[in-house]
Amino acid sequence: MDDHRVEGALAALAEAYGVACVYEDYRHEPVAVTETGVRSALAAMGVHAGDEAEAGAALAEAATRAWRSLLPPTVVTSVGARRTVAAHAGAGAPVTARIVLEDGTVRTLSPPAGVEEVRRVDGAEVGRMSLPLPSDLPAGYHRLLAGADGREAEALLVVAPPRCPLPERRGWGWMVQLYATRSRASWGIGDLGDLASLGRWGGRLGADFLLVNPLHAAAPLLPQEPSPYFPSSRRFANPLYLRVTDVPELAALPAADRERVAAMAAGCRALNDTDRIDRDRVFQAKMAALALLSAAPLVPGRAAAFAAYRDAEGHGLVDFATYCVLAERHGGSWRGWPAELRHPAGAAVAVARGDLADRVEFHIWLQWLCDTQLAEAQSSAVEAGMALGIVHDLAVGVNPGGADAWALQDDLATDVTVGAPPDEFNQQGQDWRLPPLLPNRLAASGYAPFRQMVASVLRHAGGIRIDHIMGLFRLWWIPQGASPAAGTYVRYPAEDLLGILALEAARAGGGAGAVVVGEDLGTVEDAVRDALAERRVLGNRVIWFERTRARDRRLRSDEYPELVLTAVTTHDLPTAAGFWTSEALRVQTDLGLLGDATSPEAQQRRVDAELAELVELLRDEGVLGDEPTEEDFVRAVHAFVARTPSLLVAAGLGDALGDRRQPNMPGTTDEYPNWRLPLSDPRTGRPILLDDAVADPRVLGIAQLLGSRRTPPR
Repeated sequence: MDDHRVEGALAALAEAYGVACVYEDYRHEPVAVTETGVRSALAAMGVHAGDEAEAGAALAEAATRAWRSLLPPTVVTSVGARRTVAAHAGAGAPVTARIVLEDGTVRTLSPPAGVEEVRRVDGAEVGRMSLPLPSDLPAGYHRLLAGADGREAEALLVVAPPRCPLPERRGWGWMVQLYATRSRASWGIGDLGDLASLGRWGGRLGADFLLVNPLHAAAPLLPQEPSPYFPSSRRFANPLYLRVTDVPELAALPAADRERVAAMAAGCRALNDTDRIDRDRVFQAKMAALALLSAAPLVPGRAAAFAAYRDAEGHGLVDFATYCVLAERHGGSWRGWPAELRHPAGAAVAVARGDLADRVEFHIWLQWLCDTQLAEAQSSAVEAGMALGIVHDLAVGVNPGGADAWALQDDLATDVTVGAPPDEFNQQGQDWRLPPLLPNRLAASGYAPFRQMVASVLRHAGGIRIDHIMGLFRLWWIPQGASPAAGTYVRYPAEDLLGILALEAARAGGGAGAVVVGEDLGTVEDAVRDALAERRVLGNRVIWFERTRARDRRLRSDEYPELVLTAVTTHDLPTAAGFWTSEALRVQTDLGLLGDATSPEAQQRRVDAELAELVELLRDEGVLGDEPTEEDFVRAVHAFVARTPSLLVAAGLGDALGDRRQPNMPGTTDEYPNWRLPLSDPRTGRPILLDDAVADPRVLGIAQLLGSRRTPPR
C-alpha cells in the first residue's frame, strides 16, 4: 500500500485537512508521502480513513460540516478590511445578526443580500448567505451573534491590526542565556534579578533590547529539565529563575527561618564558581526556601494583587498548578499517572485538587512571584532607556508528558510528534518529540491555546521571538513510533494565527506594542517569507548562513534585508571565537558525531574554506586587517553586523567575551553539557560573573560597535 501514490478520496480528504501527499525536499525535488503517513496524520486529527470507502465518507462529512452551523466558530479579520461571513440557515429563512464589541457597544448588521447556494443537508434544504461586516470595526476580541430558524449562534470575532508593531528606529541589543548569566547575588543560576540588572545595564549602554532564552516552566521534579526548548508549559514561567531574596515577605519570616534561607543562599552561591549549572541543587534549595516564604503573610497591598492575578489567569492557572501537584506525587509524565487522573476534567482530579488545595495554592503563588519579577525586569529595562526591553523567546512546542500536554490534550495531536524531514545535514530527519496543536481544533476553541500562550509570553515584554516561525504555516508530523522520514507536512491557518499574533503584539506593554521576530533560518517557502514581511514580522539572519540566491558567495553587509534581526550566531551554532578555532568540529570529532560519510580531515578542510571566505569578505568590508587575531575576528564579525541595514542587530554576551563554547550542540544530549554552561572568560578558563562581565573591555567594545549604528526615529 505504501508504494502507491496517494490519490482518489484519500488525496481529496488530505487536501481538505491540509495534509501533504507530496512535498518539496531540500533539493527542491518532489517527494511522495506514503499512504500510511497520510492516514496517520488524518487519524491524529480524529479523521478515520482506513480505506477508500471510509475516506469518502469522511470527505463528505468535511464538505457538509460548515453547513450544519449558522456561523463558523471563529472569524479572524483585519482592521479596515471588507469582509463577509458565511451564514447557513434554512433556505429563505431571514437571518439577523449583530456584533457586541469588547466595550459592550452593539452594532447591528445589515441582513444578507440573498441566498447564494442551496444544499440538502440531513434531509433539509440549507442556504448559504454572506453577512457583511463593517469595515470600521476596532481591533479586539468581539462577539458575532446571529439568529435564524429559531436558532441562535455566536462566533468569536477577532479584528486584528493588519501588521505587527515595528521599532521606531534601527536598534541593537544583547542575547543572553539567563541561566548562564550568574551574579554574586545569584543562587548558582542566573535569575530574574539578574535579568533586571541586565536591562538596567543595557539601557545605560544605549541598547534597545535584551533577547533571552525561553523562560517556560519545567516540571517541578528532579532531575530538572535543562533544555529551555522542551518545557512542561509555554503558558507559565519557571520558578527556578526566581530571585528568592527579592520576595518582600522574606523580611517577615521569623529570625530562625531567615537564617535558614541565608544558609541556603550561601550554599547555592558557592556554585557560582563551578563550570556547570547544577539545576537540581538550585531547585532543591529554592523550593525549600520558597516553602518557608509561603508561610509568611503577604505584605500590605500584595494580597489584593495576588488575588487579582489569580482571578485574571482563571482555570488555566489552576490546571497548571494542579498538574504540578500531581506530578510531585505521580511523576512528571501524566501518561503514567493513574487512569482517573489523566484528564484535567476528571472527577478524581477535582477531588485531588481539593485534597491538595494548599499545595495547589503554593504553585499558583510561585507563578505570581514569577509574574511580578518579570514585570520588574521589563520596567527596569524600559526605565533605563531601552526602546523595547525584554524580548522573550517562544519555544516551538512542549514536553508530551508535561503540564500543557495534560491540560490542553483535547487540542493536541498526542499520537504524533513534530520534527523535520530529511535534509543534507540530517539524512534521517529529526524528531523533536513535541505534540502539535490540532489545526482542525483551533477555530472551534477560539484559538484559545495559541492566544493564551502568546499573551502570557508578551505580558511583560517588548518583543517576542518565535522559534521555528514556519510552524504557523505548516509542521512536519511524525507518526508515533515511526522514523522522521515517514512523516508529512500538515498545514495550519496561518492568516488567522498571524492576525492573532498581530493583535496580541499590539496590546503588549499596556498598548505600547511589541516587536515580533520569527526564527526563519534554513529552508523556508518564499510564500512564507512574503506573508511574514507583509505582516511586519521580522526575520532572523545569522552571518554564517547568508549567501546569494545562487549560493555562489556570501552576502555583503549592505545586501542584508531591512526587516530582520541580524546576529553573528545562535545558541545552536558556533560562537565567533568557536568558528575561528573550529571548536564545534573538535567537539564533534571527540564525541564521534561525524559518522561514516565523512572524516575529521574533510570537515576541517570545509571549515577552513568557510573561514577563509568569511575573512576575505570582512577584509573587503574594511573591518578586518591582515594577520588578525582571534579577538580581532570577534570584533570584525560584530562590526560587520553593525553595518547591515537590518532593523535590529544583536550580540551574544558570551560571544562578546570571546567564549568558544556554544550553549547547545545539536545531535547530542548528555555527551555535551547542553544548556548547562555558565558564562565564561576564555582568558582564565573560569566562569565569569555578570558583575564583572558588564565592565569587561571586550564587552564594552562590542557595545560601542553596535551602538554606532543608532539612527533617528523612522
